[in-house]
Amino acid sequence: MADRLSARQAVALVTDDFTQLPEPAGESAGSAPGTDGPLGWQGYDDARARAAERTGERESVVCGTARIEGTRAVLVSFEFGYLGGSLGTRTGDRLEAAYAHAREHRLPVVPLVATGGSRMQEGMLALTQLQRVARQSALVRAAGLAQIAVVRDPTAGGGWATLGAGADVVLALPGAQVGFAGSRVRPPDADPAAYTAEAQVAAGAADAVVRPGELRATLGRWLRLLTRPSADAAAPPRFLPSADALPYANARPGLSPTGLPATGWEAVLRARAPERPRAERYLDAYFTERVALHGDRCGGRDDGMLCGFGTHDGRTVAYAAQTGTATRPAGYRTATRLVRLADRLGIPVLTLVDTPGAANDAEAERQGVGAAIAGLFGAVAAARTPLTTLVIGEGGSGGALAPAAPGNTWVTPDSYFSVIAPELAAAILKRPPDQAPATADQLRIRPQDLVELGVVRGVVGP
Repeated sequence: MADRLSARQAVALVTDDFTQLPEPAGESAGSAPGTDGPLGWQGYDDARARAAERTGERESVVCGTARIEGTRAVLVSFEFGYLGGSLGTRTGDRLEAAYAHAREHRLPVVPLVATGGSRMQEGMLALTQLQRVARQSALVRAAGLAQIAVVRDPTAGGGWATLGAGADVVLALPGAQVGFAGSRVRPPDADPAAYTAEAQVAAGAADAVVRPGELRATLGRWLRLLTRPSADAAAPPRFLPSADALPYANARPGLSPTGLPATGWEAVLRARAPERPRAERYLDAYFTERVALHGDRCGGRDDGMLCGFGTHDGRTVAYAAQTGTATRPAGYRTATRLVRLADRLGIPVLTLVDTPGAANDAEAERQGVGAAIAGLFGAVAAARTPLTTLVIGEGGSGGALAPAAPGNTWVTPDSYFSVIAPELAAAILKRPPDQAPATADQLRIRPQDLVELGVVRGVVGP
């Protein structure tokens, strides 16, 4: 179990510049002191009075504004010592006021969550605060403002299912209990390891576990990157030749000084060469700093699709990059999440295509690979923010096309793009395996072929 920070201690982790917002005028019906709450729950007033004396807070949440590493934001910090950080009607009043302030002043929202869920002493009126919170979160989303949650110990129930898991980015403190089911309501045989921050990251429900001493810098980096919209498309990365790359005989002036493959099969072999630079090298060369999104928010992760935001030439660019493996459903859903978030925040997107194709095993089908690819095609098609694509290796069929920018796709000299792998095309045509190279030529998959066909804009140079 992680150390349980108070609301003020959590705020102090991320800023030295906190100004508390005024408490909302009036009280929600039936929640004022002297009524024992809307249900007349005997002893509720006394419990609230003891909680206030013990914590120094008048409710389970403290709301205010602050600069975090230079970026102003609205902070919402939960006080677990106040009735388990539970959400009641007065909590809803404060949250609604904080989110309204964020919209009015165009500020991102940072919930520092530590809660056991809805307050049972207020019954269904407490539970319906989740709808109220979800509405406020949706309004902030519609306003094009970022929400970055930090989940602390413990984060459970509706607080996790709205303010936590519903945020654009979810950071977690090490060892925190995180899960919809709190510790006292889980099945007796439940594995406690499944209800941890680390487990949520592994399951794709949270993006990173961040040590307390690194939280301020990490949160500040995220806020800085997500609050810099830009209307201009990202430039495609420069070509990174492998160490032993040699010029090819038919290099064409104006396309690439390193030369282009003479045959379709040569293009395939170059793209599949183990020494060819992969996505990590391209991202490292392109960005001066970057942060990563992890997970599809549906229980999956795919390390074959790298997603996140970075700084290039002084502005923020989002990225989704295939790493050369067959992309799994979680990878497509994570990329869809990335494109939609960048689109909402007005941040240009760079995609790197490099895959032999979508994963086609039985498990991929059970995980909905078709629907996952469809979701990414749809997100790219609907995006208003500019997208740029560079094919850096294999472009295998629709699994490679899904993240590609229509009308703004580029290729490297050691890449190819094909409707189908040459070997599979030969098999479908009932040709012997040794006809795969000739079939590759027929498919016209070389970088220069793709330019001549109008499929891509050009071949990038070093």
